[in-house]
Amino acid sequence: TPQSHWRALPPHGTASPDRPPPRDRHPQSSFGSDRVGPLPLPALPGPSWRRPASPGSGGLSGGGSSLTPPGFSSTTPEEYEVNAKKYWDDFYKIHENGFFKDRHWLFTEFPELAPHRNSSQNGDSVHGFSNKEESKKEGLGSCEICHCSLETRTERQLNLIKSPPGGHTEELAAQKSSDGHYPGAAASYRILEVGCGAGNTVFPILQTNNDPGLFVYCCDFSTAAVDLVQNNAEYDSSRCFAFVHDLCNDQSPFPMPEESLDIVILIFVLSAILPEKMQCIVTRLSRLLKPGGMILLRDYGRYDLAQLRFKKGQCLSDNFYVRGDGTRVYFFTQDELDHLFTTAGLEKVQNLIDRRLQVNRGKQMTMYRVWIQCKYCKPSTLQP
Repeated sequence: TPQSHWRALPPHGTASPDRPPPRDRHPQSSFGSDRVGPLPLPALPGPSWRRPASPGSGGLSGGGSSLTPPGFSSTTPEEYEVNAKKYWDDFYKIHENGFFKDRHWLFTEFPELAPHRNSSQNGDSVHGFSNKEESKKEGLGSCEICHCSLETRTERQLNLIKSPPGGHTEELAAQKSSDGHYPGAAASYRILEVGCGAGNTVFPILQTNNDPGLFVYCCDFSTAAVDLVQNNAEYDSSRCFAFVHDLCNDQSPFPMPEESLDIVILIFVLSAILPEKMQCIVTRLSRLLKPGGMILLRDYGRYDLAQLRFKKGQCLSDNFYVRGDGTRVYFFTQDELDHLFTTAGLEKVQNLIDRRLQVNRGKQMTMYRVWIQCKYCKPSTLQP
């Protein structure tokens, strides 16, 4: 029954979109069992929970409306790929840095991002994960989080191997001189965020860490997004390097050499890429990791409410959809992500489903969200 997978807690008097539940109630502690089966479709009344459409079908939320959203009928899937940069540039030019909120929840979900936490950052500053910005991106409105149920595989401790100390355009990113100098070369702990947007992950990382050896790289497909990062008052070129990068172009260079990164972050990024190109991208990123380095991912899971709400004409291929603004999104399974990372030679540290029941009290709506969180490690060369 749905109750075995979706357990809603009674409304808590202090919970609100601006005031998350106390930290000791953070959902990270409520792990489930490996024996829990694949996520079923919630058996809720009404047409909004019908199985998502396949390409060309109309069996979606709202009773499977026969109306195709304006502009979709004349645009082919290939055109969305060709014009992907334009769609994301337009998105950031319209919303600038006001759309997404700073992701301070990152340090609870991914403590690897704060190996030397700033002592001024107390527990109250770490918010429970809400994904309000992703709800907003999918047009789902603001909501309260009533419960989260997680399924996880065993997590093992990982000791990251430190390397010895040693503009934003693609041309700047290519500047690696013959003597091995590159931005952040002297750093002892290097992080790359892929798909940095307006900097809602980068700046919390810089604010939270007081390690002088930390250096953060961040890149985005959108020139407009990178401009927002570089124009932010908190951008410090001595600790951060923002650059434009097209992940889908395997000839596009990175500013750092291979095996130089401790962490690569993919937060709601891989889902925006054409599925056929995902494996090449994950393999490229894995080459940048030091032995013992990790890729951290959080992205959309199969049968998330956002998937079920897409209308006729928005399904480009299996589980791959286009939004009204031309940006695209894929909905993963755990096995798909595991295959991508293990094929790239990485080892699983974590691969879990985060299921959440969100309640929009103003609209009297309950919304079932599904996300996947992963950590995959590059094997140490010291291992047999």
